[in-house]
Amino acid sequence: MNDPTPPASEHRLPPGWASDTASVELASRRTGMSFQRTRMSADRTLMSVMRTSLSLIGFGFTIFQAFQKMHEAGVVRSSAAPRHFGEVLVLLGIAMLVLGIAFHVAFMLGLRKERESMKAQGLVHGESHFPVSLTLIVAVLLLAIGVMAIVSMVFEAGPFG
Repeated sequence: MNDPTPPASEHRLPPGWASDTASVELASRRTGMSFQRTRMSADRTLMSVMRTSLSLIGFGFTIFQAFQKMHEAGVVRSSAAPRHFGEVLVLLGIAMLVLGIAFHVAFMLGLRKERESMKAQGLVHGESHFPVSLTLIVAVLLLAIGVMAIVSMVFEAGPFG
């Protein structure tokens, strides 16, 4: 009846730690990790907004360009309605992206504030910092491309004209 598992009282703890100290330490680490998981979840949410916005912007720009070229080639008499539809899709994609970025920034600021509050109370260590969100940077770049596309469509000027 030799049981290789030591009893709970014999588990290895750092010298001078009581089991309550270890429990608090583990809870603090789990809470710290939950902040990282929540941050990554917010990035994934922003990525889904970006994916939808990119689809709207790309599809709207394609409709706009296709009907503009068909009008120039004399295939269709008027391309106003489809061109306006394309413009609306691009504007909708831009608006969705602006709202997604605003929500993401507000959420992340709130999360950082909560983390700092818990760090001040000693509930989490907070030794690692929140890195700059690469997803947010790409979202802002996509927003700039969307704005350039709508400027090109409406004013017939710019990089996509």
